[in-house]
Amino acid sequence: MELLEGERLDDLQNGYWMIQDRKDFCYGIDAVLLASFARVKQGERVLDLCTGTGIVPVLLKAKTKGKHFTGLEIQEKSVDMARRTVEYNHLENDITIVQGDVRGVDDIFSGTFFDVVTCNPPYMISSHGLSNPYLPRAIARHEILCTLEDVVRESAKRLPPRGRFYMVHRPFRLAEIINLMMRYKLEPKRMQLVYPFVNKEPNLVLIEGVKGGNSRITVEKPLIVYEKPGIYTADIRRIYGE
Repeated sequence: MELLEGERLDDLQNGYWMIQDRKDFCYGIDAVLLASFARVKQGERVLDLCTGTGIVPVLLKAKTKGKHFTGLEIQEKSVDMARRTVEYNHLENDITIVQGDVRGVDDIFSGTFFDVVTCNPPYMISSHGLSNPYLPRAIARHEILCTLEDVVRESAKRLPPRGRFYMVHRPFRLAEIINLMMRYKLEPKRMQLVYPFVNKEPNLVLIEGVKGGNSRITVEKPLIVYEKPGIYTADIRRIYGE
């Protein structure tokens, strides 16, 4: 496959490759941690919202026995790269990339339910201070085209009773996250805080919700990313498959 100007081909070290554009928003450790945290059982169908270039569906395909993975993304360029990544890896029968708005999930997938919904959404509340709020990087980071409530609400609509929702986000919005999940009947069941260093505050939170689940949450042990600058901990190396 011929890459376009500015694109590169990243080796995921699991048998698959990912097309990325260095000028736009490339996937980061948050997507890798989300794919590791999510539990997908044999034969299950997965929907990944805000899929970007499709990293989470590809990682889940590599590590689980899910039946099919669908990624939804609004940005045309990201959709094109994601579809070419699927084609390059010969995953056309396993992964489908759909272009569309998270706010229209109920219409796009009308009548279709998924066993699992995952999402690595924009974290920042507004576009304040952005010189051009419609750049791909800005859309990926800021709630310009969808909000946290849009993500939680639309995810709940596409899950059957006992269906599972997985999301990675920022801890400073944790109270809002839990409030919205409970409002839309996605009972929080598991949570894990991610710390850049053992002596720093957490900068990511991974959370699982169950549609119509009982009220009980398990807080897993903290996940520390770095032993020291540039050196991953054993837990992170395990997640990356090293």
